[in-house]
Amino acid sequence: MEFDGETVAYGRSELDELTLAYAVTVHKAQGSEFAFCLFPLSTQHWYMLQRNLFYTAVTRGKKMVVLIGSKRALRRAIHNNSVQHRYTRLKERLQALAGEGGNGPGTGMTGHSPDRDDRSRPL
Repeated sequence: MEFDGETVAYGRSELDELTLAYAVTVHKAQGSEFAFCLFPLSTQHWYMLQRNLFYTAVTRGKKMVVLIGSKRALRRAIHNNSVQHRYTRLKERLQALAGEGGNGPGTGMTGHSPDRDDRSRPL
């Protein structure tokens, strides 16, 4: 195995000491628990430093949670009680496609008759 550019050899008797690990986002981790969690705190993603996300991150680890990052980012995460909302207009777009204006101009949908024989046209 390689760590930080150095090769580390494990004997056959030590293989049970290795555990497969995954990286998941805080959002994906909601509702899950893990034995150990590493949580990076970086000011590069300032808008993600929110108290609710921080709480979710530090409550996922059953045995240990390790915070890696700056004190400034940690302070921001603890004191930032605002919740950022994403406005993708997904609801409105799906409603338009589902029939509330679904085949009209500007929806990206065109009318299609299911009775029409389209077998001769490539998909």
